[in-house]
Amino acid sequence: MNNIEREIKYMAQVVEQELRRYLPEKDEFPSKLHEAMHYSTLSGGKRLRPIMVMKAAEFFGMPYEKVMPTACGIEMIHTYSLIHDDLPVMDNDDFRRGKPTCHKVYGDSLALLAGDALLTHAFSTIAKNSKIEDILSDAVIDVIEKVSLAAGGYGMIGGQTVDIATVGKDVSLDTLFYISSHKTGSLISISLWSGARLAGASKVDLEAIKSFGKKIGLIFQIVDDILDIKGDEIILGKPVGSDVKNMKNTFVHLYGYDNSIKLVEKLSFEAKELLSNYKNNDFFIQLTDFISKRNY
Repeated sequence: MNNIEREIKYMAQVVEQELRRYLPEKDEFPSKLHEAMHYSTLSGGKRLRPIMVMKAAEFFGMPYEKVMPTACGIEMIHTYSLIHDDLPVMDNDDFRRGKPTCHKVYGDSLALLAGDALLTHAFSTIAKNSKIEDILSDAVIDVIEKVSLAAGGYGMIGGQTVDIATVGKDVSLDTLFYISSHKTGSLISISLWSGARLAGASKVDLEAIKSFGKKIGLIFQIVDDILDIKGDEIILGKPVGSDVKNMKNTFVHLYGYDNSIKLVEKLSFEAKELLSNYKNNDFFIQLTDFISKRNY
């Protein structure tokens, strides 16, 4: 295990502990709903999005402990999207992170509601950041606005909508880039932007970290597409071949396997260049490699 893997593992444990604090009590009525929320949210994973919030805050001089409400809120949004993605009306997947998906354990209706509850609870959690010392309320308001846009029809949901609408159809590369940059990239990019905004980063710095996030988000989705063809189900914790089964448009399908790997390499170089003038960029340089070279 290298340095970045050790740091991500440690910070993921921190996020896991904090999520338990911000989620509703598991046995609080209606307990089945809260149990389902706990089941999916605390099922493991690398916690990359909250870690990006935390590390971006550190990058611009703020201790990561101060941005934990936003980090946890964004992870709740991510978890809700996974619960809904796995439902029979979407991707119809039976496993996530090596465990039965939420609807397989709690049924379709409760899984749907657990996702809804997580999405709603996320914003009350992010709002708690306004009560943390050294965090400006204006910054929290900006974060809530931008996160809602990134998670909704202008971002993640917009990408998912076009993704569903084009199943089984030929699409242009522009459309594929739209799907990936919104469906996956929006939440990754806004995680970095949010941590930086709460830390008081300048407009120039916010634009730099946001652009870096867009590159990282695309890399993440392209690698996901590659892993759906070549990945190891045990390592991934979910079945491979889901995109083929669901007739999804992917970079491997449109671009080809070798060209997809070359595109990842190109985007990785561009991402690193965006932060090359910053002295304390080691984590983000290593993170780029970690995301671009995971398990293929």
